[in-house]
Amino acid sequence: MPAQTATRIDIGRPNRQRVEVLLNALVADLADMAARTKHAHWNVTGPHFIALHTHFDSLHAVLITHIDALAERTAALGGFVRGRLSDAAGATRLKEFPEATRDGMAVVKALAEALAQVSNAARDGIETAEEENDMVTADLLTGVSADLDKQLYFLEAHLR
Repeated sequence: MPAQTATRIDIGRPNRQRVEVLLNALVADLADMAARTKHAHWNVTGPHFIALHTHFDSLHAVLITHIDALAERTAALGGFVRGRLSDAAGATRLKEFPEATRDGMAVVKALAEALAQVSNAARDGIETAEEENDMVTADLLTGVSADLDKQLYFLEAHLR
């Protein structure tokens, strides 16, 4: 990983390096989640097509906003953002999206499972950031987790 750049943020370099690893992992997961949301948007079929097609675009917009916020926090801490598609593909912790899945509710289920994993990882990151004395990142991850939980609720409501 490239060396951290200098910053006047008063969090120790080792602490910032551990947070950088955490944030880059979440950026990879969120980038993968955003890509699979677009994949779902383009391929979903069934009686709820238009509602899901539209919803998946809204979800994608939310994910992109969080990717940007986490990447910018990484950079602000002096870290190097692993933001290429190839970086995300190599680092994502999400199970592969089922390739031939097109049926609306099967797509919703696959997205819900992946989004739950990302939201839970963000929640786990709150504790890690606090352990590294980075309350700003902990606060950022609290907001991300809350928003992802809300998005998960929207997906899960379709499955009830």
